[in-house]
Amino acid sequence: MPLLKILLKTASIMPPASSHSYMIKYMSLGVLVLQTTSLVLTMRYSRTLIEDSPRYLASSAVVSAEVLKIVICTLLVFTENGFSVRAMYQLLREEIVKRPGETMKLAIPAGIYTLQNNLLYVALSNLDAATYQVTYQLKILTTALFSVSMLGKKLSFHQWLSLLVLITGITLVQWPSVVNNGTERQVLTANSQFVGLMAVLMACVSSGFAGVYFEKILKETRQSIWVRNIQLGLFGFVLGFAGMIIHDGPLLKQSGMFQGYNTITCIVVVLQALGGLVVAMVIKYADNILKGFATSLSIIISALISYLVLDDFSPTRVFFAGTLLVILSTFLYGYEGKPASSGVASV
Repeated sequence: MPLLKILLKTASIMPPASSHSYMIKYMSLGVLVLQTTSLVLTMRYSRTLIEDSPRYLASSAVVSAEVLKIVICTLLVFTENGFSVRAMYQLLREEIVKRPGETMKLAIPAGIYTLQNNLLYVALSNLDAATYQVTYQLKILTTALFSVSMLGKKLSFHQWLSLLVLITGITLVQWPSVVNNGTERQVLTANSQFVGLMAVLMACVSSGFAGVYFEKILKETRQSIWVRNIQLGLFGFVLGFAGMIIHDGPLLKQSGMFQGYNTITCIVVVLQALGGLVVAMVIKYADNILKGFATSLSIIISALISYLVLDDFSPTRVFFAGTLLVILSTFLYGYEGKPASSGVASV
């Protein structure tokens, strides 16, 4: 914790072009790749695992992740305030209770993130993994469009081209699975496929908007990133809990909130909670488009792990071609020496 505190304070006072700033940026991106890869593999496994007990409720997992995120952020704020309960209490009271206007700004992205997290569970329950992964990469494009319209970010020709190359590469990486994965792909009804597709598309739009909105809030204030996440988590918990009661009320009465929980479920919840914090660091010190690239790279790593460890994926030449395109796109995005201009001042 002390090392993390030093790194965050150093990044906040150093100029954007410093080596420390770049170190924080790419360190957070690396952690995001690791976290996202683990989450994809464990979440997919948890939704396809066949057991005698009932499957866990997605709405319950979303709420549990929000609670855990609040706890972790509170501990980080406690650490930043010299392990003083009084100082932490005064800070939270000053930033959350006495500034209701600033706090309410987080209600919008919190609600959208909560909806998005539930939509992803819906998508994974109705679509095969390949279709889900390919379609969900549209969030990179929606994020770029929202960054341009909401943050005033100006993307160069090379950056726009890198987005096209990235989408092409990800499509090629997943294309063999769509064609040849007949033994793993379930026979789904047309209605189920439509529900899954709509869930992914809505998640892409919500992910782009909420991510850029949260980025705008973070970069326009010097408030602690952990305090912001506590505010976000509080709204996410309230809205997620309300949604859980409305959507899964009868099941909750019958078997309780934690029905179907096991070790894998707990790992998914922990990774989801940590994911929100890692993403917050990425959009604080990098931006949402780089976050999208990190997520895309994690999908490739997930496919490799599936081949080497789980032995349920056979890469082809098209897969390797797509991998090269994705790697090329990451270099192409940062081709120009100066970053694209933005209408929002960075902290």
